[in-house]
Amino acid sequence: MEEQKANIYIVEDESIVAKDIQNSLQKLGYNILGISNNGSDAIKNIVDLEPDIVLMDIMIKGNMTGIEVADIIKKEYNMPVIFLTAYGDEATLAKAKITEPYGYILKPFKEIDLRSSIEIALYKHKQDSSIQKERDYLYNLVDDKDQIAKDIIFVKSNSRLVKVSLKDVFYVEALKDYVVLNTQFTRYTIHSTMKDIEKKLGNTDFIRIHRSFIARIDKIQTIENQTVILEENKKVIPIGGSYRDELLGKLNLI
Repeated sequence: MEEQKANIYIVEDESIVAKDIQNSLQKLGYNILGISNNGSDAIKNIVDLEPDIVLMDIMIKGNMTGIEVADIIKKEYNMPVIFLTAYGDEATLAKAKITEPYGYILKPFKEIDLRSSIEIALYKHKQDSSIQKERDYLYNLVDDKDQIAKDIIFVKSNSRLVKVSLKDVFYVEALKDYVVLNTQFTRYTIHSTMKDIEKKLGNTDFIRIHRSFIARIDKIQTIENQTVILEENKKVIPIGGSYRDELLGKLNLI
């Protein structure tokens, strides 16, 4: 199967030059989606037509230079741009370099220059896009990992470290120099303090309801008088007087 040639958009304010570029590109087998001679039309048409690559004259009509248009296209639409220019001076190229173009073609140009510049630019943009996708994927993995890490703790049990999901913890109880993490089916006794455990659990899903008890908010089934009754195991926990207002403030009361 014959390889599909790239779709190209041309921004050039000299109509004769633009037509010459178009003819050369079509002879090379590329598809020309359109031609503009000013920045505002170019941006509108480029957004609508979504070309694979843009050939951009640095000096064009209107209130925007080709450099400014290229900067917008790169930042907002991630399209590769090759500059067309009759200016080889360092000042012009220094301004153009800021937009990180995928190449330059000096006028007057040769067809071989067009072809090689376009093919190199397309290949480089494909590689850059692939690297960016991989980077985004890795960042997402890190974000997911960080989120997962926030939702689990490791507790020492019989000389082993056991992973415990915070959503499975019903309540924590203080016993002298120890605290006990209670899940629906298991108890883990840890040499720690309530203050330290409270800090590790955070105050989003858990709340201190007594100096000796921390409860997971979504496990609370009923509040009756000065006690909390948890769902599933029906554990009854006392509410300390100084903790009652904070508890009621955390609940979604109607």
